[in-house]
Order: sequence, then C-alpha cells, then structure tokens
Amino acid sequence: MVQLKQRFQSFEEYLAYDDGTDNLYELFNGELVRVPPESGFNVEIATFLLIQLAQQVGHRRVRGHGLELEVRGEPRNRFPDLTVIREEHVAQLKTRNTIRLAMAPPLLVVEIVSPGEVQRNRDYVAKRMQYEDLGVPEYWIVNPQAETILLLALTDGRYRDVATVSGEDVLQSPQLGPLAVTAADVFAEQ
Repeated sequence: MVQLKQRFQSFEEYLAYDDGTDNLYELFNGELVRVPPESGFNVEIATFLLIQLAQQVGHRRVRGHGLELEVRGEPRNRFPDLTVIREEHVAQLKTRNTIRLAMAPPLLVVEIVSPGEVQRNRDYVAKRMQYEDLGVPEYWIVNPQAETILLLALTDGRYRDVATVSGEDVLQSPQLGPLAVTAADVFAEQ
C-alpha cells in the first residue's frame, strides 16, 4: 500500500479532502493509505453477488466497492467489497457515498478475501471486529481460495457463525432470505 504524506487531524477534515482522483484511501493514524485495486476474479464475484442481491432488495440498495463506512479504530474507514444499505441510506448517500457513525449501520457487508495471510486476517479478524462494533447485522466473508462463504449474524452485540456455505449449498441470508444461487455458482469461472 502506498502512503501519502497528507496528515488529517479529524475524520471531517479527511472527508473535505479531494485529491482530484478516483483513488480510495483508508485513514490510518491521520494519514492516507491508498486502497489497492481488487483482483479481476474478486471483482467478478462481487459483481455476481451484486446482481443477485439487487434482485432481492433493488439496485439502489446494493453498493459496490466505492461505498465507504466510517468505523471506530484504525483505519477510521473501510470500503467493503459489497454492501446492502437501508432504504433511508439511499437519500442520505446522494451527496457522498459514506455511511457515518451517527447513521444506522448497513444491513449486510460482504468482503471477498484476497490471497495472503495479511489479507485473510484483515477480513476474518480486523474488519469483523469493526463491523461488529458498528452494529452491522450481517457479515459475509467470501473466500475464493477455499470456495466458502462464512455467514455471520449479529446476536447480542456479537457475531455468531450462522453457516459456512460451499459446493451446492444454497446461499441464504439471515436478513434477506434465500438467494437463487449456490456457493458453486458464486465461484464458477464461467
């Protein structure tokens, strides 16, 4: 990750910053860290799931990698691979695609694990803790290397494993109900 020398004293100061590019940055200890682009296969998986989820909740309520979540801890923000937002968020996000701490959390966050132990730990541990703290009711960890999808649901303020979906298992959201796809469909390379 490339770090920039710009330093921010607050999240509001960061939100006012515009470097004139479409780059995404995480704010880590007051400094910007550029979020690297996703792999093509991860983008394919995210797009496939976006289409499936849009059929459940409508296209306005499913956001891709550009949605930003303000979180507690470091970094101060995350860019999930896929997010299902609440109806009220549609109007709130017209100006900036950022869900702030003062807003209700999104309904579902999906992260697609990139290869490597650092990336795996980030999705399974660090992001899990931040999304749990934020109160996101449902979190999916999609692991292309293992071809599994871990479904987590918030119960009494803590995530609990609902299911690990693989092979011909149908993907079923605790919040949104069953999708008309299997885990094998999600990981198919055709």
